[in-house]
Amino acid sequence: MTVIGLDDTDSRERGMCTTYVAATLAERISEAGGSVERRLLVRLNPGVEHKTRGNAALAVHTDLDAGRALDLAREHLDLAETDDPRTNPGVVVAPGAPDEVSDSVVEFSRAAVRDYHEVADAVDLAADAGYETAHTGNGRGRIGALAAVGSWRAFDDWTYECISYRERDRWGTDREVDWESIRSAAERAYPDAWDTVDRGEGYPVCAPRTPCPILHGIRGDDPETVRSVADAVGGEPVSRRALFVTNQGTDAHLRPVDGFAAVGDGRAYRVDAEVVEPPETREGGHVFCTVRSDDGAELAVAAFEPTKRFRDRVRALRVGDRLTVCGEVSDGTLKLEKFAVRDLVTTEPTNPACPECGRSMSSAGAGQGYRCRDCGTSADGKVERPIERELEPGWYEVPPCARRHVAKPLVRGGFDAPTHPER
Repeated sequence: MTVIGLDDTDSRERGMCTTYVAATLAERISEAGGSVERRLLVRLNPGVEHKTRGNAALAVHTDLDAGRALDLAREHLDLAETDDPRTNPGVVVAPGAPDEVSDSVVEFSRAAVRDYHEVADAVDLAADAGYETAHTGNGRGRIGALAAVGSWRAFDDWTYECISYRERDRWGTDREVDWESIRSAAERAYPDAWDTVDRGEGYPVCAPRTPCPILHGIRGDDPETVRSVADAVGGEPVSRRALFVTNQGTDAHLRPVDGFAAVGDGRAYRVDAEVVEPPETREGGHVFCTVRSDDGAELAVAAFEPTKRFRDRVRALRVGDRLTVCGEVSDGTLKLEKFAVRDLVTTEPTNPACPECGRSMSSAGAGQGYRCRDCGTSADGKVERPIERELEPGWYEVPPCARRHVAKPLVRGGFDAPTHPER
């Protein structure tokens, strides 16, 4: 067996997609007499500055010998959009089975999803492991390529995506997809296929809005389901289709920590905390509130405007609510991807009511309790009254239109409290 890792072949402005490079490389391998066991799509740390939209690295698992695999992969880098100086492709070719890579490469892969690496670290580690590499530009893509090589051993939660590609002469033009066919197929396949449409916003999130070669990508927990949904989507012709095994929808990027004192920018966390300042809607429609973790450190958490209706969940929070918050920290603010309500404040202090006339008592002065001005009755202090809450205990999430590729949708299950999934 041989594992081929690829990364950084696309451009934010000019298009291309590393999944397309991997899919067509797999075709070249078949034409060369090799077989492909699987195509792996690995989402790396979404906080990396140099990423394109999804920060995906790819791996192809094949029985082709390593030397021939390297030749084909090196030739295939011609597809990369290297006219963009920020595109710096890299290839790593590892002889041996994907479940036999070294522990050091496995740890490198795990860290690539939650942290940062330098190009030199990837180059040195690949050389130590006996892997061959190829690159253009500064070869930054070798980081993701090596991470993709080790990912099969590094992670154990996998989902699927069936990606359909456009004909070459249509790249960069408006996509023609039949909305009704997508909606109907998504309804039939849910929840085994998820994040195909955003019902609240009314558009298909499976179809990108970039100049890349992808027509649509269907994600889910079952390979046959995602294939069947892709088959059911009408619209422009499909030039090719490929199934990827992926860490999308797994929360692999989140690291649990005991408090905010341990967090840093550009990384994603899961932290238990208490609301200490009420939510505030700021210019642009962004919603912020301040929470305090168990170590006493405070941090702003935010639901930005693109999270749409999720902001109402954050606005419904009150001081004293106990939460688990999840998201990436950037510029000292945690950008919420989901949160769990652990304990809600259900009462609030209020002036006592007069037992004679039922009217609200007034303060009798500092330290003197409360008194009814009409009846003369008195009470020692405020009383607690129940309040209605819009929230319930359990997990809340951003809608599909705002979900990061690697973030786990609540509908996938496996959470430690009731869930309130968005569709």
